[in-house]
Amino acid sequence: MIVNKTRNTAETQLTISVADDHRESHINTGVGFLDHMLTLFTFHSQLSIKIEANGDTQVDDHHVTEDIGIVLGQLLLELVKERKYFQRYGVSYLPMDETLARTVIDVSGRPYLSFNAQLSKEKVGTFDTELVEEFFRALVINSRLTTHIDLLRGGNTHHEIESIFKSFARALKDALTPIDIKVTPSSKGVIE
Repeated sequence: MIVNKTRNTAETQLTISVADDHRESHINTGVGFLDHMLTLFTFHSQLSIKIEANGDTQVDDHHVTEDIGIVLGQLLLELVKERKYFQRYGVSYLPMDETLARTVIDVSGRPYLSFNAQLSKEKVGTFDTELVEEFFRALVINSRLTTHIDLLRGGNTHHEIESIFKSFARALKDALTPIDIKVTPSSKGVIE
C-alpha cells in the first residue's frame, strides 16, 4: 500500500509518500542531518519513504523538521487503518557505539510521547538538537502512537540521535508487523 500527502504553508512545501514495503527511498528535506536520520529511519523501519521538502531554512530548520513529522505521522496513521491486523507493540534497544537508546511503541490510537533524552550538545553541524524531540512529538501525535523514547547512555551527540532514530524505526517495524489472525489487536475490538 502507498499513501501520500502534500502540505503547503507559508513556511514549508512538502510532498511525502510512504509505502509499507522496503523499496527504494528518496529523502530531500533541505536539511542534511535530517536527511541522514530519515534515510536510516526508512532502512530500519522497512518502509519506503519519499520526501521532497522546501522550507524557510534560512530562518532555521524548525518548520521543515516539525512539518515533516506532522505529515509522516498522518501517513503512518493511514497505513495503520489500512493494515488493521498487526502486532501492536514494539520494543527496541539500539546501541550506536557508546550510546544506547530504547523505544517502546503501542499502536494504541492514543497519542502520547515520553521523550527522555539529555542530548550532549545543542547542535550537530548546523542542526539544533532540540528539534529531535519536536520531530518525534509531531510524528507521534499525528500517528496516534503511545511512545516512550529513552536515551539510556549518551556520548557523541550524532550517535545519540542516530540511536534514537534507529530504535524508533525498529520498534515501529515490530509494532506494525502483520499477524495472521484477523483480529484487531485490542480487547476492546477497536483501535481509534
